Amino acid sequence: MSISLYTVQKSSHHSCTDPSAKPAAFFPNTVDFTGGLFGNTQNKGFGFSSGLGAATATGATGFGTGLGTTSLGGFGGFGGIQSTQQQQGGLFGQQAQQPGQAQPTQLYQQVTALSAPTLLGDERDSILAKWNQLQAYWGTGKGYYSNNNPPVDFTQENPFCRFKAVGYSCVPVSKDEDGLVVLLLNKKEADVRAQQQHLVESLHKILGSNQTLTVNVEGVKALPNDQAEVIVYVVERSPNGTSKRIPATTLFSYLEQANVKMQLTQIGVIMSVTRTELSPAQLKQLLQNAPAGVDPIIWEQAKVDNPDPEKLIPVPMVGFKELLRRLQIQEQMTKQHQTRVDIISSDISELQKNQATTVAKIAQYKRKLMDLSHRVLQVLIKQEIQRKSGYAIQVDEEHLRVQLDTIQSELNAPTQFKGRLNELMSQIRMQNHFGAVRSEERYNVDADLLREIKQHLKQQQEGLSHLISVIKDDLEDIKLIEHGLSDSGHIRGGILS
Repeated sequence: MSISLYTVQKSSHHSCTDPSAKPAAFFPNTVDFTGGLFGNTQNKGFGFSSGLGAATATGATGFGTGLGTTSLGGFGGFGGIQSTQQQQGGLFGQQAQQPGQAQPTQLYQQVTALSAPTLLGDERDSILAKWNQLQAYWGTGKGYYSNNNPPVDFTQENPFCRFKAVGYSCVPVSKDEDGLVVLLLNKKEADVRAQQQHLVESLHKILGSNQTLTVNVEGVKALPNDQAEVIVYVVERSPNGTSKRIPATTLFSYLEQANVKMQLTQIGVIMSVTRTELSPAQLKQLLQNAPAGVDPIIWEQAKVDNPDPEKLIPVPMVGFKELLRRLQIQEQMTKQHQTRVDIISSDISELQKNQATTVAKIAQYKRKLMDLSHRVLQVLIKQEIQRKSGYAIQVDEEHLRVQLDTIQSELNAPTQFKGRLNELMSQIRMQNHFGAVRSEERYNVDADLLREIKQHLKQQQEGLSHLISVIKDDLEDIKLIEHGLSDSGHIRGGILS
């Protein structure tokens, strides 16, 4: 049976909605191999091209979820060896651990199981090493390497797992003073929104029902697998009337207590995280060293290919479950964006309708304003005439009269505006007259004339009917004449014969 393994080196997929996107938790124990146990790309099969080298590990939290810790039964693995050993006292002659003997580190156990197991003491150990390498590449199973030590568990967090990729996540922008804490609930978004008030009251009880504390919900967002996240913050009011938010780290530390977590589990909370911004020193430290199991070259290339270094950071994705989860989040965010685009499109259509209505109303009001202006002007003229009645014409009025006469003479000139206006008015009257005549000839008929036309058509119809009857009678007569002529011809022929 041939087994094909592949490594997903880098993925351009990035998500800003990861509910567990706490950057400090993205990087597992950092392991640097100077000799490159699996780093040589020219290595064929499961062999080793270089020594083990030196290894150093720094503690940090792990990342990702595994595909399981059971061995692959289809490959005839060693999944049942441990239980058999417990029942029979050591299948391969395993000796009990001596009291006081130092336990080897997990990294040392993994390296030994992959390179130099001493379980059987013959050439079968090389086959066991290859099998352990396969399990380490796959990220599942148990690696047996010694009779004196228990097997090592291979999970997808081990540095030799090949099912890893590099993606991008958003850098948190909220500050610790904002007090935002994310609660992941195993409920649908609709249910959470419907029971939001009950959730707030439950959280207030968990906080001790302190009257000076108020729980507020910043937002609710849907997640894949019928889950939802709720962003909350707590406001504390002092006796002097001032209020401030509880820092996110303080609230998170309280919620992580064992008794508090049990109460949160009862209301459906399965995880709580904080999303506080990173200092430049913390961000530099996160990006400086590649995570365990990720090739430094691939890590450096991921930093170079970062589409927005100010907002995104590269993070490893371990296993297909993590890749699937990010894909589901991406699809859900796409649907939310499409829904928002549809809402915006409908709003734009409504605004366009309102704009057209407003433009029509503005034009109507403009016409109304012009009519009112003319009416006001006429009223002012009449009022001024009445006010000036009985007074002599003043100098300024005489000047106005001269100017008006000049303008009137210019308008009355044949080649000026008055002549052109008269010509246009005459053309408009002619068009209106011809249109009225055509309209009357086409649509308006006098009632008496209509009765005469009907009577004339009726007479014509009667005349045509009488003519048709006469023609029919004549045709009958012609047929009788033809028949009589044919009979007389037959009689004459008989006589002659």
